[in-house]
Amino acid sequence: MSEEKTIPLAVNGGIGFGAKLTPQQLVALGSYLDSNSEVEMTTFQQLIIHVKESHVDEVTHSLEKEGFSVYKVGSYVKSLRTCNFCKGAEEEGMPVAIELNRRIAGQEVPFTLRPAYTGCPNACGEPLINDIGVIKRNEHYELYIGGQAKGEDARTAVLLQDNLEPTQLYSLTDAVLELYRQNGRKRERMSKFIDRYGLENIKKHLKLGS
Repeated sequence: MSEEKTIPLAVNGGIGFGAKLTPQQLVALGSYLDSNSEVEMTTFQQLIIHVKESHVDEVTHSLEKEGFSVYKVGSYVKSLRTCNFCKGAEEEGMPVAIELNRRIAGQEVPFTLRPAYTGCPNACGEPLINDIGVIKRNEHYELYIGGQAKGEDARTAVLLQDNLEPTQLYSLTDAVLELYRQNGRKRERMSKFIDRYGLENIKKHLKLGS
């Protein structure tokens, strides 16, 4: 009999003051790992674990009960990478980051998409070198797209729109993802999609000014 297939899951402790886990969460996570298991820690504040395919639903439900967020691995929107909210939850917009993550994380897209958020212009969450980046500036938000941290064509993201209210930020991010989903090619990352489709065409489609 062939060995049962294992499925990777991305796990994190949710959005808060720094990337922190409780002892109870670590115990819960460890209960699904054997002595030969390895846990990968990613730059996106996620832990990658592998579980048997038949156990995915059980493990997901159990870990969510302990306060974890659990996501699929592959061509999906990753959970939102954030800063540490060092100036406070309200001042740095933690509720907005939580809602944005709830709306976009786990969505299927042409290629793995990395979103990042930072609560002030210091940009500690590195929004300018990720596929989608959000910066809170005073009481409004800026949305950037197309950043890339690695490779010969590494680049900073370009500003798509500034001075956004939270509801406008959510709607515009949703629209960007839908445009990418409908027009991006398989395994074409966001920066390559922007190069091919054209930034001005993206703005035109989204009804944004130049």
